[in-house]
Amino acid sequence: MRVCLVLLLAPLCLSMVPNLPAQDAAKADPAHYKVLSENDQVRILKVHYGRGEKSVMHSHPDSVAVYLSNAKVKMTFSDGKTQEAEVKAGEAQFTPAATHLPQNIGTKEVEMILVELRGKGGS
Repeated sequence: MRVCLVLLLAPLCLSMVPNLPAQDAAKADPAHYKVLSENDQVRILKVHYGRGEKSVMHSHPDSVAVYLSNAKVKMTFSDGKTQEAEVKAGEAQFTPAATHLPQNIGTKEVEMILVELRGKGGS
């Protein structure tokens, strides 16, 4: 009887769980994202991925990425599309707000500073 009740109620309970949006990177993946500083204008993150490591799906507002190492990364976006990129240490680039899952597909560790923009235009 209990098994039947569980089998009948489980789908109902699962259908009531809301579809959660992607999470903040520092909360969803603290192994790779460390908050260095934040205020009402910016949040500065130190990002580190070992060889072959990947994150979980998460979001960032408009940001500026400054690479501290050469990197080869693959981004999987929330719509399932993927994009690969290679960057050099010292490069900086603007990255528009996105929900993605990053992966280090290079042969070395990836280190970067990510400055998330807050306030007008940042979120």
